[in-house]
Amino acid sequence: MNMNKDQVKGRVSEAEGKIKEVAGKIVGNESMELKGKVQKTLGQAQAKFGDVKADMKDAKKGA
Repeated sequence: MNMNKDQVKGRVSEAEGKIKEVAGKIVGNESMELKGKVQKTLGQAQAKFGDVKADMKDAKKGA
């Protein structure tokens, strides 16, 4: 399965956000932890958008 740019960017952003979230939690930096959570959530949303685009493209090919 090929991934589109939204899926790739979203999953990368999600991973980076998770790293920031955990790092913030470890060092006790609530601001970093919150920024990580936000970035992770936005990454998840972008990845889901990419998934929907891929599903629509696949459906279009099948029709």
